[in-house]
Amino acid sequence: MPRLLGLDPGAVRCGVAVTDSAASMAFPRAALKNDASFLALLGALVEEAGVTTIVVGRPVALSGNETSSTLHADALFAAIVDAFPQTNVVQWDERLTTFEAQRSLLQAGVRAKDQREHLDSAAAVIMLQNYVDGLHVD
Repeated sequence: MPRLLGLDPGAVRCGVAVTDSAASMAFPRAALKNDASFLALLGALVEEAGVTTIVVGRPVALSGNETSSTLHADALFAAIVDAFPQTNVVQWDERLTTFEAQRSLLQAGVRAKDQREHLDSAAAVIMLQNYVDGLHVD
């Protein structure tokens, strides 16, 4: 079964999550630096994991209004669409995923000051799992 890859876009790093082989559960991967090497590293990960769909988080304010983060995520989405024409690339609302990830990490015993290295990919897991769960709603 094809795998899905979720990205939680950020100005410095993008959190990464990949589904299992049944495409039913999301798991964290190491975040990728959002720099000149990003698309090449993403391409290697897509190939290695057998990804057929990339889900890019789209952050919007709770009100639904766009923010500077939304514009950044839209630009990243467009770059990924251009770089991976054979791959299905979609956007998905990622409102509150970082908040949920912070809460989950605290509940798991990860101190707030130690969360930085895990937070982006934890948010990507939540966003991707929400997307997967939405696919299976009858």
